[in-house]
Amino acid sequence: MDLTIRDATAQDAAPCARIYGFYVRHTHVSFETDPPDVAEMARRVAAYADRHAWLVAERGGTVVGFAYGSPYSPRPAYRWSVETSVYLEPGLRRTGAGRALYEALLDRLAARGYRRVVAGLALPNDASLGLHVALGFEVVGTLRRIGWKHGSWRDVMRLQKDLAPELGTTPPEALPRDLPS
Repeated sequence: MDLTIRDATAQDAAPCARIYGFYVRHTHVSFETDPPDVAEMARRVAAYADRHAWLVAERGGTVVGFAYGSPYSPRPAYRWSVETSVYLEPGLRRTGAGRALYEALLDRLAARGYRRVVAGLALPNDASLGLHVALGFEVVGTLRRIGWKHGSWRDVMRLQKDLAPELGTTPPEALPRDLPS
């Protein structure tokens, strides 16, 4: 699959909202119940792109997927950790597009000073679990019946991955760009 992966811009909000909207409306993989509109998606891109990362995958000039990092928790002690998500056009799962997006995202997050990545998967989701395990994530637990979506209680599996092989005894003084904690 011939993909171009690049940083997202405000102009990508509409295709990202369209892709994500499918998952919100028709699947249990997102626990949102109402798809965000383009303005809300643009706000999210702006909020996460600079400090964390938001990438899009294009094929033939059309956005076909996106991946982003967001704060794991707002508390300062977690500032070296990040939560990740990836979404693709329906029908593109298991094509290598998700892996390409995720690898680029993980490289970007590591370069920005993040040390640990956390992901949450609403179950069942064999394709996403396979992708995460293939990328070196390890399962660290499952929250049972934590969310209600499409008429059923849903479990969420939590996974994590170290971005820095040697964490050391103290973290870096600051994240790149001297971001406030």
